[in-house]
Amino acid sequence: MLTNAEIPSHVPQDLVSSFNFWTAKDMAPTPGGDPHLSLSALRKGPRIFYSPNNTRDGQGTWVLTSIDDMRTVLRDTETFSSHRSIFASALGENWPLIPLEIDPPDHSTFRKLLNPLFSPQRMEKLEAQVRQRAIDLIESFKDKGSCEVMSEFAFPYAVSIFLEFLGLPKERMKEFLDWATNLLHPATPQHRTDAAMEVIAYLDDLAKLRRSTPADDFMSFVVDAEVDGRRLSDKEVRGIAVLVFIAGLDTVAAGIGFDLSHLARHQDDQQTLREKPEMIPNAVEELLRAYSTVQMVRVAKQDTELAGVQIKAGDLITCASQIANRDPNEFPDPDKIDFERNANRHMAFAYGVHRCLGSHLARRELVASLEEWMKRIPPFRVKNGTEPVAHGGFVFGVQSLEISWD
Repeated sequence: MLTNAEIPSHVPQDLVSSFNFWTAKDMAPTPGGDPHLSLSALRKGPRIFYSPNNTRDGQGTWVLTSIDDMRTVLRDTETFSSHRSIFASALGENWPLIPLEIDPPDHSTFRKLLNPLFSPQRMEKLEAQVRQRAIDLIESFKDKGSCEVMSEFAFPYAVSIFLEFLGLPKERMKEFLDWATNLLHPATPQHRTDAAMEVIAYLDDLAKLRRSTPADDFMSFVVDAEVDGRRLSDKEVRGIAVLVFIAGLDTVAAGIGFDLSHLARHQDDQQTLREKPEMIPNAVEELLRAYSTVQMVRVAKQDTELAGVQIKAGDLITCASQIANRDPNEFPDPDKIDFERNANRHMAFAYGVHRCLGSHLARRELVASLEEWMKRIPPFRVKNGTEPVAHGGFVFGVQSLEISWD
């Protein structure tokens, strides 16, 4: 039962909803749950509503259901800030993830610094490495006739590529994944705090090492970089390193999990890609749209009005890609997966100045993994006696997916 004490006085009672991304039906880890489809019910309600306890630390947020309203918020950096210190707050500190949590004009300075590292040209050079990693993993379990997608393929594939890109030791992959799980899907607040402390200690030590012993890796680039004619501060190095480290551990693996879960449950779509493999890049875009994973949260810098509702300075606004990309005003028949969908202006990689820095690498990984999977694995299905388990939260994902083939 919601109480008035939990709801700011300026929030109309008729716009308060018990829905949130953490505990709503089908958001929590539930066998067979489809967290994306369950969001479709929100289209029957108001354009904007207030959801108490809708963040990891129990704060309430306004939730937008229109992609146009989300675009308005995400491009208006004068009114809506991205600086929330979502990682540092777990430690009782206040410093931003860079460039995600800094606003223009400082954002442009750091984005310009990092863009060349993730350029399409540089990602193209990783093509052979990315594809070979997919091949090696698939060949390792192909003859078994079954696999658990997340532990045997999605996470080892996506994370090993990213660790190699960052120059981090792959033998510590399980440890890094445990940190990511406890940060993004903690069992308790203490699990999140402990993981945050371990990540910071590791990355701070690595930065210190690279200042004295440079290598051809990401951290060496960061500690040696300059902005406005000066070296980066320790907190700036930390803000960049933590963001890039965390971003590479969860989102691409989640995308692969949702892609293979969909194809295992929809044999007609699977057959289409077998007959027309040239459609895979377009299919990846449609699957990114339909199974987006990340929600963006902004904080109002000043009192304003949005979708006819009064927003006060300090209010949090949720712009969920999962909702935006199922907006029927932008995507006809949005719950239908259509590999021939044109003008697919989805927001899977966010929107505006904070559009995902690693989108070119993510796309390359998703396309290569699906192409090599379809070449090597015969028609597959959800393994008898099992159901996919998906979860909601700040980042949607697949907890387990058992599939089999003849």
